[in-house]
Amino acid sequence: MDESGGSGQPRSGNDEPTERHAAPATPATGPARPGPPPRGTDTGEAPPADEPTMVVRKMDVPPENPDAGAGHGSSGAGPSEEGPSEEKTIPEPATPQPAAPEPDAPGDKAGEQPPGTDQHRHEAHTGHPEHPQPAGDRTLAHSGLAKGRPPRRERGPGGGLLMGRPFGVPVYVAPSWFLVAALITWVFGGQLDRVLPELGAARYLVSLFFAVAFYASVLVHELAHTVAALRFKLPVRRIQLQFFGGVSEIEKEAETPGREFWLAFVGPLLSLALSGLFYLAMQPVEPGTVPGVLLAGLMVSNLIVAAFNLLPGLPLDGGRMLRAVIWKITGKPMSGTVAAAWVGRALAVSVLIGLPLLTQSGALGTNAEDNVGMDTVMDALLAAILAAIIWTGAGNSLRMARLREHLPELRARTLTRRAVPVETDTPLSEALRRANAAGARALVVVDADGHPLSLVREAAIVGVPEHRRPWVAVSGLAQDLTDGMRVSAELAGEDLLDALRATPATEYLVVEDTGEIYGVLSAADVERAFVKAMARPS
Repeated sequence: MDESGGSGQPRSGNDEPTERHAAPATPATGPARPGPPPRGTDTGEAPPADEPTMVVRKMDVPPENPDAGAGHGSSGAGPSEEGPSEEKTIPEPATPQPAAPEPDAPGDKAGEQPPGTDQHRHEAHTGHPEHPQPAGDRTLAHSGLAKGRPPRRERGPGGGLLMGRPFGVPVYVAPSWFLVAALITWVFGGQLDRVLPELGAARYLVSLFFAVAFYASVLVHELAHTVAALRFKLPVRRIQLQFFGGVSEIEKEAETPGREFWLAFVGPLLSLALSGLFYLAMQPVEPGTVPGVLLAGLMVSNLIVAAFNLLPGLPLDGGRMLRAVIWKITGKPMSGTVAAAWVGRALAVSVLIGLPLLTQSGALGTNAEDNVGMDTVMDALLAAILAAIIWTGAGNSLRMARLREHLPELRARTLTRRAVPVETDTPLSEALRRANAAGARALVVVDADGHPLSLVREAAIVGVPEHRRPWVAVSGLAQDLTDGMRVSAELAGEDLLDALRATPATEYLVVEDTGEIYGVLSAADVERAFVKAMARPS
């Protein structure tokens, strides 16, 4: 991943220490602990040709859709391929003196306001002399793509009906549960007709009760994972009951292989315990009665849930246990994930082929002569769904592992843009002139004492026609700073993403631990860096 820091200059090839990004403030802007000026600016000469200046281009095409792509799609664009004749630096006067507007570039319409003056959320990027920007970066007031969002964390299936919040964790029932509940009611009702024919149509009410009780057992299984995660101080987003079981969405990875093992093992362990409890409850009950049949069904179903989840392949609990063992042996969590994921894929193929064969052969206790027609189709369909769930889950586990492996590469300090502090009444043309001179790519509005008040939005700058900039104050284009829009320069990885998600915005003020301004972090920059990191092989 190409790292970046403040000015957007090409990396020199050395590993010099990172310097602060706040560009030197002129006497009119107040203090904001300046960093060293970029090359070529200490003597008043223009920056070298390889250093981008703050430029503006009139855009005749609509902005790109910020929501294009799924999940981690980048909201940014690649480097511009137009020649220098299509963009120009901003030579506006320092004070709002009336002057004839400069001639427009060929093909531009005078006074036309470009589209794309919008804003919003998720990860970021840009430069400092020692931390150049990737090739895809553009100068301020040039891209018009300030709609970036921090990369979204992979999420599970959609919510569904909220059933409660045990231990403070929301429990949802997905719409697919109603489908599987109907299927269980139908299948178990057919079995009851053979065992208790005197029930008649009431057997379906008994079957529905069994379906609800079975999923209550699945919920207990998932609550075991949740309690263990909370004990290890791992946040749990939600529990969801869905087709073929439940999902506990634990937001962070266990810190040690031992914790990972126990976090996975408690679910099957509790299912085994439930199976034992239902077995004990069966003892005083008459076998040929409704309670006896229900207890026997719940005992067997929980035993199957425990055995199935102990299979050693991701995304099953047994796969996470295998991952923990390999992690402990090799010292590399990624190695454990890769091994357990491929075992999971092999398991998916085995289920796809083996489950129908076992059913037809009568190895599962069924009559092979009866397993023809619709039953054969149902067995094949069930095997295909199970195999698809396991295969997809294994792939998702690999992607999430790669995500966690590359997250530490996202560091606020290296992605932050160099910023110039300006006072509220500073004309936009003057602010851009100062940024060009300092090699900066962001503007921070400060008060007379140099305390930051707001951030000038890049998209808002693009929306102001060039001839209007000497009469537009920067304060009219700025977004007021909230507590969540101030992020520490030391944030990295998941901590950085969590901070951006907590307060969705297009730009964030990056500060040192001492409170000094370090620069401005663009959500679009973080998203581009995130996509590049995910594209790199593990």
